[in-house]
Amino acid sequence: MASLNGNGNVSQRLEALDNDPLRRAWRGNKEGTIELKTVPSFDSPFEEREWIRAHMAAALRYWGKMGFGEGIAGHITVRDPVLPDHYWMNPFEEHFSTITKSMLVLVGPDGYVSPEGAQAPINAAGFYIHSAIHKARPEIKAAAHCHSIYGKAWSVFGRPIDMLVQDSCLFYENQSVYKSFGGVVLSHEEGANIASALGPKSKVCILQNHGLMTLGDTVDEAVYLFGALDRLCHVQLMVEAAAANNIPKTIISKEDVEFTANSIKESRRNYIKFQLEYKLLLQETQGAFLQ
Repeated sequence: MASLNGNGNVSQRLEALDNDPLRRAWRGNKEGTIELKTVPSFDSPFEEREWIRAHMAAALRYWGKMGFGEGIAGHITVRDPVLPDHYWMNPFEEHFSTITKSMLVLVGPDGYVSPEGAQAPINAAGFYIHSAIHKARPEIKAAAHCHSIYGKAWSVFGRPIDMLVQDSCLFYENQSVYKSFGGVVLSHEEGANIASALGPKSKVCILQNHGLMTLGDTVDEAVYLFGALDRLCHVQLMVEAAAANNIPKTIISKEDVEFTANSIKESRRNYIKFQLEYKLLLQETQGAFLQ
């Protein structure tokens, strides 16, 4: 079914589509024997813990590959399934490109390194930010923040990205802005301010004069969203430069944004998108990050 959108063009309608947003994205055979693999389920929280650590190590390696390293800045945390009030975090003094499972640190609810993970220091700012987010958003499994170039550049405007291209729709009604910069985060109060800016539903926050923060139901989703948002910040910066030279830009209509977002925002889909990078990293590193 179709109708006219705000630009006078024909729009697609959700009524004609499968109720499952992920099922709209792929096709199998007529017999129905081909299935798309999504987030696995586990019989044991200890088994899930090992899976999480593997994917977290891959996520950090991906950041290194993308050039997101900025000295000691940048941190990913993932809630531990064995001890749900604990979370895993990357160590303070290691480059993203070198991370392995065994190097990940388990942080307790008191903010100190637990004896169960690697015995290494963690980033203090990362603790203040991530502990506040995990407390405010208990349904969220993972949080990711680093100082990527395009994210930092766009953050100085203190505004969300526009719905400029199809990929932008991933962040429709799914982004917030922390319109303040209180210096490097070294207090519980500033961490709580960032968590508050995220609100109860958004998985993305643009931290003014700072960078990007993304959340996920899996670490895979959090890191995919981060990379996608950083690329869209790059797109937005280029579009704004062109617009400043009187080249008009076209924002996607509300009807078409809503239609697209309804299909592409689903968390399992974001998880699957990162699996392409995970498989490639396995090949490129010969599985070194699994050590």
